[in-house]
Amino acid sequence: MSEVASRLRNWIQDTFFVEGFSDSDSFLKNRLIDSTGMMELVAFIETEFGFRAEDAELVPANLDSIDNLVRYVARKKGALRACAG
Repeated sequence: MSEVASRLRNWIQDTFFVEGFSDSDSFLKNRLIDSTGMMELVAFIETEFGFRAEDAELVPANLDSIDNLVRYVARKKGALRACAG
């Protein structure tokens, strides 16, 4: 498991008191995180990984599983590095 996945999983388990889900499980379909919790998740990733999530990016394809989040964080961090370089 990647460091990003591990940090996300630990935060989700500690914040929402859930366990026993895979990295590909949908947070919403499996009722692991509700809509209010998704706002908390966005605030966490912005703080933890140092970027701002744009409104257009707040979609299930980016946020609805550990796998989706890991890819989203990687894209955002890559974009930040490209802008800084």
